[in-house]
Amino acid sequence: MRKLLHNVWRFVTAPIRWIGNLFERFSRFITEEPEDTPLVDSLQKAVEQPSDLLIHLDALRKHLLRAALVLALATMVSFVFARQIINILADPVGGIDGLVAIDPTEPIGTFMRVSLLTGFAISLPYIVLELWLFAAPGLGKNSRIFGLAAIPIATLFFLGGLAFAFFVMLPTAIPFLVNFMGMRTELRPSSYIKFVTGIMFWIGLAFEFPLVIYVLARLGFVNARVLASQWRLAIVILAVASAAITPTVDPVNMAIVMGPMLVLYFLSIGLAYLAQRGRPLPAQSESG
Repeated sequence: MRKLLHNVWRFVTAPIRWIGNLFERFSRFITEEPEDTPLVDSLQKAVEQPSDLLIHLDALRKHLLRAALVLALATMVSFVFARQIINILADPVGGIDGLVAIDPTEPIGTFMRVSLLTGFAISLPYIVLELWLFAAPGLGKNSRIFGLAAIPIATLFFLGGLAFAFFVMLPTAIPFLVNFMGMRTELRPSSYIKFVTGIMFWIGLAFEFPLVIYVLARLGFVNARVLASQWRLAIVILAVASAAITPTVDPVNMAIVMGPMLVLYFLSIGLAYLAQRGRPLPAQSESG
């Protein structure tokens, strides 16, 4: 009887013990410090023992495979909502009824493109998580915690870029393009959706710029003072980039793109300063 009760108790508490073991392993994975090996020694070891490098490549392959499977699953889920999403993307031109297909494969090509982009947006946190899991064993405790916290932040920045492109940029750019010189424009699904999703995707990536600068500053590759001193050059570069991204040639739409990018640049300087706080200088670390 006692053995039966013991087995029942183990069965009932199995989920709790599984969660506890998972949490313990995760805590140990986060807090343990890697072996501090100089980069030169690591490269020399990789040359002398290529088998160690193959182990890392195999681990990378597994992480990328899981990320690809989740992307495929998210894309298949997006198939269910693809028509509604296309209708939302075409809202500035009157919805899906405002698009005219002249090629038999146009609707399905548009359907697949929207599904893939939606699947990527949905699976982005997991894809970044897999990349973090691959890099985490070689990072210090603080870098691991920061990397894990950066995943939801990177997702929010990307979604913020998508929202800015759709709600602010496109409503001003599309009417200008469609009504330019009073010419009647027939909008094809393939070209219109490619145009809209392309703009949204690149603006979403541009919104990741502050986070990238923070990471580079944290690793010592970027200096906040250098970024601040080169603000004039940054304005010129951002103006060229805005002109390349902006679908129209008028300065109004270019300013709509350039304004947030300038804000992101100066936000990046602030984040770089925060990343460098408390970081020992090379001379100090050698003397210590």
